[in-house]
Amino acid sequence: MMAADTASNALGIDLVELGQGTAVCRMTVTGQMVNGHDLCHGGYVFLLADTAFACACNSHGPVTVAAGAEITFVSPAHAGDVLIAEASERTRYGRSGIYDITVSKSGGQVVAEFRGRSREMR
Repeated sequence: MMAADTASNALGIDLVELGQGTAVCRMTVTGQMVNGHDLCHGGYVFLLADTAFACACNSHGPVTVAAGAEITFVSPAHAGDVLIAEASERTRYGRSGIYDITVSKSGGQVVAEFRGRSREMR
């Protein structure tokens, strides 16, 4: 799936770890990812978290897509920061699932908390 993900690949997102219901992805914030306040644009933080979410919820095999997601921004990121998104499955029920993703800087400071809801395709 990641090999065909042109959006994530274009941003330099790497899949670092993958397990059953878990995933860790990494991205370096570039100068093109900052907004008018010289902070990493929230859309890029969301995209990184969403990529880790997609990897985790697809780790079981069936094609699974997002049914919804929300994010809370906790602290800013800047150009040059290396962001790590750690996804973990909270529960799966029927064809649905809930996943929590923490995005942090490489030093451990939390940047955002993301919760995704998944749905397996038939």
